[in-house]
Amino acid sequence: MRALVHDPNQPRGLRFAEVPSPQPSPSQALVEVHAVSLNFGEVSYLSEMFQPGQVPGWDASGVIVRAAADGSGPREGTRVTCFGWGGAWAELRAVDTSELGLVPDTVEPGAASALPVAGVTALRALRALGPVVGRRVLVTGASGGVGRFAVQLAHRAGAHVVASVGGTARGEGLRALGADEVVVGLTQVKKPVYGVLENIGGTVLSQALGLVERGGSVQSIGAASREPSTIDFEAERRRGGERRVEVFTVGSHFGADLTYLASLLADGALDPQLGWRGSWEQFLPAIDALLGRRVPGKAVLDVRRASP
Repeated sequence: MRALVHDPNQPRGLRFAEVPSPQPSPSQALVEVHAVSLNFGEVSYLSEMFQPGQVPGWDASGVIVRAAADGSGPREGTRVTCFGWGGAWAELRAVDTSELGLVPDTVEPGAASALPVAGVTALRALRALGPVVGRRVLVTGASGGVGRFAVQLAHRAGAHVVASVGGTARGEGLRALGADEVVVGLTQVKKPVYGVLENIGGTVLSQALGLVERGGSVQSIGAASREPSTIDFEAERRRGGERRVEVFTVGSHFGADLTYLASLLADGALDPQLGWRGSWEQFLPAIDALLGRRVPGKAVLDVRRASP
């Protein structure tokens, strides 16, 4: 089968190659991949996560062409979106059935492929904040893939959503998604917040913690800045403490959450925010746009064209 493999000698560390088709374990289904979505983390840390010749990729959508031998998971012909820590950027993918979400017929593959890492991360990080109805929730990096899902889901949960972006243009469209305030940086945030969904790291994390009211928390989701964070804990003690910074990890067993998010797409209650789309032959410009902060939301590559 054809796949994108890691090659440290190629631009962005990737090239097309013919590789053996995956052989699913008894608890895995074989998925014919129709679309994949790119995540900032997987493309920026590619060489740190994959060996030469390995097939990267976390997010994909498609159709099951071989059901799991142990009887778990959906049947052949079922439309799915799926997650795994590799193997997505190929024509076929073996996926644990616990990582498969069901996709309604009205949801097209590109939209479904945007859900796994960004959508489930936003959903689970929001849950980690606790009840947010009527509370102020700050989303940093709100223009990115996780950020745009977080804005929508926090609004849906009843929060007053403060969306922080790196520039005015990056904030376009966020109010339509449910943001009550759109700010550039954090100096414009004048009132305390109950919780923070923090995607940037570096100095932004420590600044965000300074905005959290007693009893609230910062969910440290990512570090798009690729900078370390320094927190003055003595200053926090003087403020009265009782606020938390939690290192968020998305975990596994995405299936039920993916099915839920796909149902929101089908109902028109969630927008996948596809900011860049093209054939997987165009993986280089897609990655360049993503790393260059030129993608509002998700970048999606079509692996298999839909039938006319």
